Amino acid sequence: MKIEIYDPAMCCSSGLCGPSIDPVLVKMNDAVMALKKQGVHVERFNLAQQPKAFMENPEVKSLLTKNGKKILPITIVNGKVFKTGEYPSYEELCQALGIEPLKVKPISLVNR
Repeated sequence: MKIEIYDPAMCCSSGLCGPSIDPVLVKMNDAVMALKKQGVHVERFNLAQQPKAFMENPEVKSLLTKNGKKILPITIVNGKVFKTGEYPSYEELCQALGIEPLKVKPISLVNR
């Protein structure tokens, strides 16, 4: 089970930095933490920090070429494009992987 997330350009790998933190990115980070606890291999690629990864994946490169940066984020589940233009929910990712969501989600960075 593998998930790859191709994020738009952000100041850090998770986007959880700077003066105002986007709640959508907090939810995505929580989802990643929960999925990793469930044994799912999750990789994130940031356009600002890892542009080569975007060009090395033929599908991601093609989507970017056709649609521009507005197509980001791109989420790939087990080698297939799952969602573009917005982040999927934790529950959507669990469903795509065929696993049950955890009952207790991890505490997000905002609540610390």
